[in-house]
Amino acid sequence: MRLTFFLVLTLMLASSGCSLLPEQVDATRDWSANQLYTAAKEELADSNYEKAIDYFEKLDARYPFGRYAQQAQLEIAYAYYKFDEPDLAIATADRFIKIYPRHPNVDYAWYLKGLTNYYRGRSFVDKILPQDPSERDTVTMRAAYDDFNQLTVLYPDSVYTRDAAQRMVYLRNNMAAYELHVADYYMRRKAFVAAANRGKYVIENFQRTPSVPDALVIMVRAYRQLGARDLADDAMKVLRLNYPQHPDVARLDSPKGYPSDQSPPFWKFW
Repeated sequence: MRLTFFLVLTLMLASSGCSLLPEQVDATRDWSANQLYTAAKEELADSNYEKAIDYFEKLDARYPFGRYAQQAQLEIAYAYYKFDEPDLAIATADRFIKIYPRHPNVDYAWYLKGLTNYYRGRSFVDKILPQDPSERDTVTMRAAYDDFNQLTVLYPDSVYTRDAAQRMVYLRNNMAAYELHVADYYMRRKAFVAAANRGKYVIENFQRTPSVPDALVIMVRAYRQLGARDLADDAMKVLRLNYPQHPDVARLDSPKGYPSDQSPPFWKFW
């Protein structure tokens, strides 16, 4: 009988357990849109990004048609960017662009997407110990470049366009330099066809970048190793004509040729 009583009591407590706990009260439940926005901006200024996101999301949910709602979505995207949540930052910016394509601040959404991709995956360790080029790719660099390009094309008068254009130059130079990293990687492993193709890709897609003369050097060396003398001579003519002062011209023109175990300098990127 006593066991039955305890079993019944246990079941009653389990079924009503939640009601026995003190109910948490949302301190913001009676806040106005202005109060939520002001509090969120203060948290954002203090780098309390998670709290700022919480306030902005409550503002967006409670006052979806108010004058703060649209701006709150942009602020959420920025907070995610600062909070190192790139996927959420980009998704939020994309949603804003689709819902409000004619909003006066939609250019900022494109700029924020570009910034997010621009800095995605970068860390202090990456700067000190760069990865083997064969283990990295240009996906995020290309995504950032495309975002900035959309901004400059669609909103040429935007206050963010000048900075975006400068970042595009930097990204383009580094995407070309990345290709040289990979070409050098192939040269060291005697994959001469792949190395020559990488050099050719730089010539065809990254004109007017500092990597072009080094790409020609790669092509000359790779074609010579393959015995493709005509292709090597053509690349050498272009190199000699356009970059006569390049330090590798003399080496490639010497009777001994370019030392097989020597490679161009290590190009920096990112």
